[in-house]
Amino acid sequence: MKFYIESLGCAKNQVESEIMMASLISAGLEAAPDAEAADIIIVNSCGFIEAAKRESINTVIELRRLYPQKKIMLAGCLALRYADELRESLTEADAVYASLDSAGIAGQLPVAEKKPETGNRPLLSLPGSAYIKVSDGCDNRCSFCAIPLIRGSLRSRPVEDAAAECAGFLRRGIKEICLVAQDLAAYGFDIAGKSLLAALLARISALDGDFWVRLLYLHPDHFPLDILPAMQNDPRILPYFDIPFQHASEGILQAMNRRGNAAQYLSLLDKIRAALPQAVFRTTFLTGFPGETDTDFKALLDFQRKAEFDWLGVFTYSREDGTPAALLQNAVPKKTALSRKAALEKTQVPITQSKLQKLTGANAAVLIEEEIEGLPSVYKKRESGLLPKKLYTGRLAINAPEVDGASLIYSESPLGIGEFAHGKITGISGFDIIAECG
Repeated sequence: MKFYIESLGCAKNQVESEIMMASLISAGLEAAPDAEAADIIIVNSCGFIEAAKRESINTVIELRRLYPQKKIMLAGCLALRYADELRESLTEADAVYASLDSAGIAGQLPVAEKKPETGNRPLLSLPGSAYIKVSDGCDNRCSFCAIPLIRGSLRSRPVEDAAAECAGFLRRGIKEICLVAQDLAAYGFDIAGKSLLAALLARISALDGDFWVRLLYLHPDHFPLDILPAMQNDPRILPYFDIPFQHASEGILQAMNRRGNAAQYLSLLDKIRAALPQAVFRTTFLTGFPGETDTDFKALLDFQRKAEFDWLGVFTYSREDGTPAALLQNAVPKKTALSRKAALEKTQVPITQSKLQKLTGANAAVLIEEEIEGLPSVYKKRESGLLPKKLYTGRLAINAPEVDGASLIYSESPLGIGEFAHGKITGISGFDIIAECG
């Protein structure tokens, strides 16, 4: 039997897909390269917001249309949240796997003789990069967020366990470890009553090798300042901060059940930049939250300009059943939420481009991801007339996988996929960085 997993949603869900793959392979099934070649198709769904729910359901419906004879199973966050309803209404799915135990999915499928478990889960990430999920669930209880309803309360892995997985990936040749969780800042609170992130970074820093450690998603209301010395002492722990501030109006933040305010958040950014002048910041904003006024939105714009984030993602509010925010009055029209989103994105463009322009001429390490054919027009304008023999895509330390701009690297000698190369930043194209190696 061959299986294929269609993994939707966030990087944390991708890790769950990889765990499913390892479990199924250990149980004797074979991974297929695509749905066409599979006997069993598993949709590992996302249920975070309404658009993600629709995508998950539509994916199952489309797969059923394309492959009427194949077995299709729905798993993941949407299955966890709406298992009974989906078993009844989504007849296109042969089964719904509603369990937090991703590895247990093998018990729901026809399996062959069990193989020895190697401990090396397959990776769905970009070459050279791996996500390590250090905790699941969340205790923040932001009023708009359904994650606690889906994934439950915070459950952290022991430091030793997470560090051992990092070491295992490094032995496999991985160059970038991305630590992920619903909230990395809260990692360890359920074990020790305090953040254990600095302790985990200390364990990782003791490992040998040339690699990056990237932290993805740190809640600003309990940001662990004790991680900053680890970054000062070990440049392999990237000073890249993914901090989702969501808003800056104190009234909206309170309604979101977030405890900070604009002044406190700007002070946090100042503290980080004082310790790490090379710090890079990504954040997300949420527009259209119930009751958001023009004054609230102006406060957010003012915060954006003062904070000068390197990268910004903007989302419009999605009303989620069962969340406290779903009961709030004064809904903001969708058109207004979208126009505010567009205004924030427009404001961010010159901020990000200015940050990128300052990198021109600097030397940097690049994680090479893919060799590409053809030459973008920007390279044909080189005064020397020399065209590169090889063209690659990759990422610098300032680029998180898939969400930030990429890097275009040209080299007159071959570069290793999933390996570091070193070169000089020669220019900027939009949000992409152009570099020359070799």
